Amino acid sequence: MTVLLVAEHDNNELNPATHKALSAASQIGGGVHILVAGDQCSGVGEQAAKLDGVDKVLVAEAPHLANQLAEEMAALIHPLMNDYDAVMAAATTNGKNFMPRIAAMLDVAQISEITSVVSANSFERPIYAGNAIQTVESGDSKLVITVRTTAFEAAGESGSAAVENINAPDAVGISTYVGEELSQSDRPELTSAKIVISGGRGMQSGDNFKMLESLADKLGAAVGASRAAVDAGFVPNEYQVGQTGKVVAPELYIAVGISGAIQHLAGMKDSKVIVAINKDEEAPIFQVADYGLVADLFDAVPELEKLLEGS
Repeated sequence: MTVLLVAEHDNNELNPATHKALSAASQIGGGVHILVAGDQCSGVGEQAAKLDGVDKVLVAEAPHLANQLAEEMAALIHPLMNDYDAVMAAATTNGKNFMPRIAAMLDVAQISEITSVVSANSFERPIYAGNAIQTVESGDSKLVITVRTTAFEAAGESGSAAVENINAPDAVGISTYVGEELSQSDRPELTSAKIVISGGRGMQSGDNFKMLESLADKLGAAVGASRAAVDAGFVPNEYQVGQTGKVVAPELYIAVGISGAIQHLAGMKDSKVIVAINKDEEAPIFQVADYGLVADLFDAVPELEKLLEGS
């Protein structure tokens, strides 16, 4: 079985999500080829060639591939599937956009957000907000799979795969990239941060999130939030961690003023170490926490910051 893995990148740098999706692809068995589709992205192709377990890197460059619009990506990948048994991508916003279209064109069922590879055609994925694990076995001739990257270790970078340039098809032209508004921050990106500090409804206001931001700056951490905090307007939607937000699995996750609804737990319970600060000792968050502190966050967080300043 040969797998085509679609690289996640910004035309300059390979996203770490690709490293983890590669680990999943390698477990299927057989060869793995990486597709780098974009505009002036040959440097990304060279980065992909260094990943362990990659047999070949395909680079397709064209202006209409710069933003990996679903229609353009599907038009590129669908013909390539004549030579592959499976196509995989990280379950990022980008991957979730174009992969269903490829599945529809191949007339197969997509297998979404796998967390484990059981065999070449059998996979595990979470359901019911992560409270159950479903084993999916596919009988389709072609597999279309997205990978929940928090469940896999990143592949190493000691490889030396061959890089091949391929022709991109003509632009489909039925959608247009208009633009994007991205927040600028010196903190690490939420899904790739090693430490995440999240606040919930207990923060009471957006101004109080400045306490968490100050603490995050000292720890080199990213700042997240529960849906309750986002819905209350305390912080932007991009902070949201949970079933309908971002899924994270950092080395350390600090939950401050978060009760622990199952939707939030689905987005962070795979974190290596979970610390919870909440004045309600019955809060569900304590059931998954490795360390719990029953205290008023407005006392505990400033005290923690003082201890860090003195260390």
